[in-house]
Amino acid sequence: MNKSRRDFLKKFPLAMSIPFAIGGIPIRVLGESTSLARMAAASGNDRVLIILQMHGGNDGLNCLIPVEKYDEYHSRRANIAIPAKNSLRKYIPLDTTLPADVQVGLHPDMLAMKGMYDQGRVAFVQGVSYKNNNGSHFRGRDIWFMGGSADDYYQSGWVGRYLESEFAPKKYPEDFPNPEMPDPLAIEMGSDVSLIFHQQGNIPTSISINDPESFAKLVGELEGFVDEEVDPRGLPPDYLKGSPYYKELDWILSLEDKSKDYAQRLAEVYKKGGATSVTYPENYPFNAPKGSLKNPLSSQLKVVAQLLAGGCQTKVFLVKIGGFDSHADQVEKYDTTMGGHAALMYHISTAMSAFQEDLRTRGMEERVLTVTTSEFGRRIQSNGSFGTDHGTGGPMFIFGRGVQPGVVGTVPDLSKGNVEMQYDYRLIYGNIMKDWMLVDDTRLNEIFPGLMTSTGTTDGVTFQTLPLAQQTITSTESFIGDRFALGECYPNPAKDKTSLWFKLNSTYQVNVDLMNDQGKVVKTMVNGVYEPGEHKVEIELTGLPVGHYIYQFKTGFYKESKKLVIIK
Repeated sequence: MNKSRRDFLKKFPLAMSIPFAIGGIPIRVLGESTSLARMAAASGNDRVLIILQMHGGNDGLNCLIPVEKYDEYHSRRANIAIPAKNSLRKYIPLDTTLPADVQVGLHPDMLAMKGMYDQGRVAFVQGVSYKNNNGSHFRGRDIWFMGGSADDYYQSGWVGRYLESEFAPKKYPEDFPNPEMPDPLAIEMGSDVSLIFHQQGNIPTSISINDPESFAKLVGELEGFVDEEVDPRGLPPDYLKGSPYYKELDWILSLEDKSKDYAQRLAEVYKKGGATSVTYPENYPFNAPKGSLKNPLSSQLKVVAQLLAGGCQTKVFLVKIGGFDSHADQVEKYDTTMGGHAALMYHISTAMSAFQEDLRTRGMEERVLTVTTSEFGRRIQSNGSFGTDHGTGGPMFIFGRGVQPGVVGTVPDLSKGNVEMQYDYRLIYGNIMKDWMLVDDTRLNEIFPGLMTSTGTTDGVTFQTLPLAQQTITSTESFIGDRFALGECYPNPAKDKTSLWFKLNSTYQVNVDLMNDQGKVVKTMVNGVYEPGEHKVEIELTGLPVGHYIYQFKTGFYKESKKLVIIK
């Protein structure tokens, strides 16, 4: 091995130990650790999955407040319950068109999520867990990441197994990256290496530095990149080929080339993606513990959007937000709608709303789906420290243009100590992989062993179809039209009076303006807050000139216009 290669190997671990950051966000890049790994040149579709990890165990009952069981909810956790009325900040009714046992209210700081839901960009799944959930952070996280049961101990993660099947065989590392797939298969934000990306017998590698340009410069200056044309590859003799020594040394040396490729490539695509025109939220605007005020998701999601806009072909991203282990002071003692958990709900809702808008303005909204994960929920009964202890089941959120919007599952049985499981977490991921990432049944059974068989997984879970994601993305007009509508005025044509009809799915400010044929507002027909349901409003037209008019209905994100003719 030549001197420059030896110097590279000495310095490479140092480079690998520094958090690699793009736009100030540390990330880890999924690679494989041995030449036994095999990848394909390219994936069969350009869809992307983002996993949003809510680290610590999210309290789902203060996210999705049970409307029909509100009194029982309040009695079980009076010191942290979100108000239903008689408060400036109270829960936001999600959707009154849903069946009674499905209706929930959102935390008041999830207003942005309500807006996304109404536009058909969010699905909620109630009661997600796994059998024999013991409420352990570490074991729970491993189970969700490995894709097995409470009694399984897989050394690989379900995303790792997906990537192994999706990128079918090409020798790694010598043939990877390649011109058809120049990017990391998965990118993880932060400095950890999660089990979710592991493949059997492989160890994910990480690349570390402060930003793409600096990282590329550092790797390019490592002495190992300067060959002296003596033993240029630094490989052991040919007669050792096939030996463990040869394979391991070949892999170590390949990290040099791979790190250079990834460094340059990520720097290029990040720069090419360009800055966003969308403003991402930075801080929580109300009272919360000091460490909870800054939005940690915005910068991560902004980087993801910019990488994708620059042409990055990475299939799976893992972004993270912590602080959910709320044993104490989950809320402010003087106001249960504020505090650390409220800030987290605000951060997720507003950052995801900005991210969806960023994707839309970049023309990529139909490519990206985001799903949340949290190792467990919290207990139904609050504790005396204004907090909640480790529980079992909880809700999952799914975001994107490709969701099947709505609520899957019913509100929890609040007479229990824990939120009971309605859906095994592998059913959620399995349906997303099948419908969004377009994985066939054979591969899905490899990703989640036994799920697609008649006997099921090791704990007996068998696949069932759930309405979570869309294989073929369709219009959201039907979903929105079932919840918001503006009717025709009657009579129309009208003389002195007419009546106006509209419907809403929750309480909203409603404005209806009447405009003449020059677009000038000549009359405000409706201006007020209306409860969910259908409304009929009588409109006085006396004094308005004969002619053709447009009346425009505005409520939340929704706008609709219709014609009105005034006659003598």
